[in-house]
Amino acid sequence: MTEHPTSHEGRQQPPLAARPQERTRPRQEQSPGAANPGPSIPGAASPGPGGVGGSGGVTPEAARREGDRLRFVGAATRRIARGIDLDEIVLGLCRATVPTFSDVILVYLRDPLPVGDERPVSPFVLRLRRTDRLRLTDESAEGGSIIDSLPVLSPGSDLTPTSELCEVRTGGALAEVLRGVRPVFGDSAAARAALPELLGPGRSVPTGHRAILAPLRGRRRVIGAAVFLRRTDRAAFESNDLLVAAQLATHTALGIDKAVLYGREAYIADELQRTMLPDSLPQPTGVRLASRYLPAAETARVGGDWYDAIPLPGSRVALVVGDVMGHSMTSAAIMGQLRTTAQTLAQLDLPPQEVLHHLDEQAQRLGENRMATCMYAVYDPVAHRITIANAGHPPPILLHLGGRAEVLRVPPGAPIGVGGVDFEAVELDAPAGATLLLYTDGLVESRLRDVWTGIEQLRERLAATAQLTGPDHSPPLEALCDDVLDMLGPGDRDDDIALLAARFDGIAPSDVAYWFLEPEDAAPGRARRLARRALSRWGLEELSDSVELLISEVVTNAVRYAERPVTLRLLRTDVLRCEVGDDSPQLPRQRKARDTDEGGRGLFLVNRLARRWGATRLSTGKVVWFELSTRT
Repeated sequence: MTEHPTSHEGRQQPPLAARPQERTRPRQEQSPGAANPGPSIPGAASPGPGGVGGSGGVTPEAARREGDRLRFVGAATRRIARGIDLDEIVLGLCRATVPTFSDVILVYLRDPLPVGDERPVSPFVLRLRRTDRLRLTDESAEGGSIIDSLPVLSPGSDLTPTSELCEVRTGGALAEVLRGVRPVFGDSAAARAALPELLGPGRSVPTGHRAILAPLRGRRRVIGAAVFLRRTDRAAFESNDLLVAAQLATHTALGIDKAVLYGREAYIADELQRTMLPDSLPQPTGVRLASRYLPAAETARVGGDWYDAIPLPGSRVALVVGDVMGHSMTSAAIMGQLRTTAQTLAQLDLPPQEVLHHLDEQAQRLGENRMATCMYAVYDPVAHRITIANAGHPPPILLHLGGRAEVLRVPPGAPIGVGGVDFEAVELDAPAGATLLLYTDGLVESRLRDVWTGIEQLRERLAATAQLTGPDHSPPLEALCDDVLDMLGPGDRDDDIALLAARFDGIAPSDVAYWFLEPEDAAPGRARRLARRALSRWGLEELSDSVELLISEVVTNAVRYAERPVTLRLLRTDVLRCEVGDDSPQLPRQRKARDTDEGGRGLFLVNRLARRWGATRLSTGKVVWFELSTRT
């Protein structure tokens, strides 16, 4: 059913077909040399008697024209309503009216368009957003008319300020027409003064009732104007065509309002999603990482899927993949809170099952029905082991170096947010060259397949990809992620997809040196001697002076507060990493020492000489570490 326009005073206009008392305008006589008027156009007077008989009744011809007009309005508004973004809506208006209703249409929109309750900026500027026109032959062209001189613009066309920008002067003729809301004929007194202001100098419109100026009013304010034009070889507009123009303008303006609001929401949602996911993955020692994220659809970019990789003390790394129930900004916000909580818990070096337990408590604090699944794993490149805990998430898949893909047996657990459940962690081998794949259910579950069928298909896909590189080489990590996503077929994108792949390189035992030091005054000297021997064994004697100085400072600070043995570990990879651990939870802070202070300069030296350094609090104390480049 067609929606009828509402006037600016709020009174609803009666339906078009229920206005027999309005007389249609007689058709103007055509000159003998006039061109063929073309297809039948709703609202155009047809040859024959007038629209009203001598007895005051409606003739069959007039009734037919009114029916054609109503059908045209219904089809045009449906076409306009099909548009989602601003350009689609404006294009729908142009394609629906040319050539059926007019030969030329010009659509002007406010620049910039206000969103929602925003106050529009000053001055009030209209920009020509799009034009469309009926193509003319050389014989039918009319020189000097706007119909001939007007270019057909696309949404991305370059616009010249002189002809496509119009500043609406306060109190001017154009401002008065726009304030009046109702469409007006081009030869009315108001339009004759307003159109030159809108169209710019040097542009004229056909004489007579062959132009309609229709303001575009959204929910709160005027957002633009539309100009409909007909050539002189075609029937002029009738009074009922003003109602048609009002219907089209109303539907277009309301659609533009919705599109602008949707565009703002989509922008906010996209920004929210990007800030909730990591910009880039870290590159911890002993493991290579790759990730992918795909929204459920381009028109619904926000979801609750996330992934993360968090460096931990001891060169370990936490791998996290989760999925919050729902596909909304609320889901994305909850996801962001859970991800932040997981990062904080990871820095406390809690076991994986404890991390899931605290995430479960946090989800309950966020409100009812805040459900999520999560997989949390900690990889130790020195021990070549991985500890995994699961909260209702699909099981991970481990792709071995020889090409065998294995679905890991991890206790499924209950989803986060259920409350009152225990989580269990398992420790498994993580051989060098193997690849661990963590993913959300959107990758393996859809309307066309259940989750276990999808997991089996994923396992087979990974095994087939590994066979292409041979038994002695692991497939490239980025290419592996792309190949996994290629398994998605039509109808498989029912949910967001988060994917995290970890290639385990590990750290060889020959590249690790580990000692315990008693918390006594002789500990710094012993630490220097042990480090010098390890560096000599690794062929890194050129680093001895810097390493001994920094280790002496860090170990001295640890011995000052420790009550139990201090740990010292050296790791040789692409950098030399030194880790000193003690049982004191107080983290060291760099401070500026006074000239009379005997201490307080140790961390200053570490900060100046080390490539990187940091301190991490553990459940049993802390670890202070620094790195030096092994490249001379």
